[in-house]
Amino acid sequence: MTVEKKLFHVIDDHLLHEKHPSAYLNEISVLPEFEKYPFNMLLDLKKTEQDPFHHPEGDVWNHTMLVIDEAAKRKMESVNPKVFMWAALLHDIGKPAATKLRRGKLTAYDHDKIGEKLSKKFLLAVDAPETFTEQVSALVRFHMHILFVIKNMPYSDIKGLKNRTDLHEVALLGLCDRLGRTNSNLQKEEENIDLFLSKLTNKERI
Repeated sequence: MTVEKKLFHVIDDHLLHEKHPSAYLNEISVLPEFEKYPFNMLLDLKKTEQDPFHHPEGDVWNHTMLVIDEAAKRKMESVNPKVFMWAALLHDIGKPAATKLRRGKLTAYDHDKIGEKLSKKFLLAVDAPETFTEQVSALVRFHMHILFVIKNMPYSDIKGLKNRTDLHEVALLGLCDRLGRTNSNLQKEEENIDLFLSKLTNKERI
C-alpha cells in the first residue's frame, strides 16, 4: 500500500469516528506527507483567502475544518456517512483555482464545477472505488445549489442535481457548509435548507 493510500485510510478513520476530525487534519497538515500529491491540493486551501464578509473565519482551510466538524455531528443523518464526510472535506477543493480578486472583492465563481474534477483526481490518486468517487464528486459539484435555488439564480442545473445526487444529501452538506462560518445563524440556515427542499419537491423544476 502506498503512503498516499495509507494516509487516505487514516484520514477516513478520523472523519468517520472523531467528534472533531479537524483536530487530526490540523495536526497532520504540517507533516511532509501532506506536501505530496494529492494532499497538497488540500494544503492549497490554507493559501486561499476568502471574502471576510461572508467568511470571517478566514481562509478556505479554516472554513473546511469548521465544515467537517459540523458534518461529523450530522453524519448519521446521511445515507452514506463515508461519502458525506469526504464530500465535506473536499467540497471547496476547487477554490484555490477559482479564487480571483474582482473589483476589490474575492470571488470563487465555478469552484463547484472545478471542484468536481479535482475531487475525482484526488480520489483517483488514492485508488478510491469508482462508485464512491462519483458519489463524492457529485456532492461537491452540487453543494452550491442551496444558494442557487433559494435565490432563483441562473446557475443551477436542477436536472443534473436530481439525476446525480440525493436532494437530502445535498441539503445536509449545504447546511454544514453554511454553518462552517464564524457568523452563522442556525435557525436562518435551517430555514434556507427547508426552503431549498420545498422548492425542489413541491414544484416542477428541470
